[in-house]
Amino acid sequence: MSIVEHKQNFIIIASHYIFSKTRIFVRHPVRNKSKAGISVLYVALFGILYSCGGTNRQPFSDTPTRGDIKIAVDESFQPLIDSEVYTFTSLYGNANIRTVYEPEYDVVNDFMNDSVKLMVTSRKLSDSQIQYLRDTLIVARTVTFAYDALALITNKENTDSLIKYGSVEDIFEGKISDWKGINPKSKLGKINVIFDNNKSGNIRYFREKFDYNGPLGDNFFALKNNPEVVDYVSKNPNAIGILSVNWISDKDDSLSMSFIKKVNILAVSQPFINDGSYYRPHQGFIYDKSYPFVREIYFISRETHTGLCSGFLQWATGEQGQRIVLKSGLVPATMPIRLVQIKQ
Repeated sequence: MSIVEHKQNFIIIASHYIFSKTRIFVRHPVRNKSKAGISVLYVALFGILYSCGGTNRQPFSDTPTRGDIKIAVDESFQPLIDSEVYTFTSLYGNANIRTVYEPEYDVVNDFMNDSVKLMVTSRKLSDSQIQYLRDTLIVARTVTFAYDALALITNKENTDSLIKYGSVEDIFEGKISDWKGINPKSKLGKINVIFDNNKSGNIRYFREKFDYNGPLGDNFFALKNNPEVVDYVSKNPNAIGILSVNWISDKDDSLSMSFIKKVNILAVSQPFINDGSYYRPHQGFIYDKSYPFVREIYFISRETHTGLCSGFLQWATGEQGQRIVLKSGLVPATMPIRLVQIKQ
């Protein structure tokens, strides 16, 4: 392509700020020196508990910093959530968080079936799902945790580094099926679109983005996970892969860097704008949404008490958890940030 890629880049910097910590004060009961008075008090309390059915209730076994829970996570976000869980459980030795990484469809099903109290996903609950939970006296709490992007990757032998937003849409709708439809000078053949899973949230994102509900072409292929997408694309020149930038954004992670060395990352133009600018899914372009395929990552909890799910959620959206998001190459959702522009 003759169009020159946009050469400006941004460094995203998180500003330090202090979170106010809520302390819970327990008022000591008034000591009654009268044994008769104490006996009367015990009888009264027993009567209250019995009348409310309290004698059958079991105390919650977890607190915000201790306990054992299982959470369901979209596997697209595994590198980030691994870091969050490892750091949290290192700080709080009595906390054990078991993570189940699976496709988005299964994550939501586990959450709705009450197999987990907390899920991490890129989609919110539907109105019908929210109402179903309310009918069972559950109020789901949704918190935006970070901003992610979906990257388009190609084989190292593919010399096309730029792609128009409209061309991506045409690929999904079957209007473009070979590389000459993107670049008439290309020597490559049919485009093979590779994504992570049939139950993936990545494909759902593009369907909603392009408002396309039709069948995908026979050149679309589902694998098992994001690492398999990288591996396939690195071995097939005709392929174009779709994966969460979370897998290739952490410059301090050896796995992430090994993936980046295997593939190219396409720069994409903005929709309805033809000014010659193309953007890769870097932090600055995710933050200002110059890169067009940006999405939110949500923590959604159905916990009915202030337990370990609540503690982990509050920590992950607090200063320490958000600095891990920043370090991973994604954009924090709850920290004030500033952009430093670098011209090359």
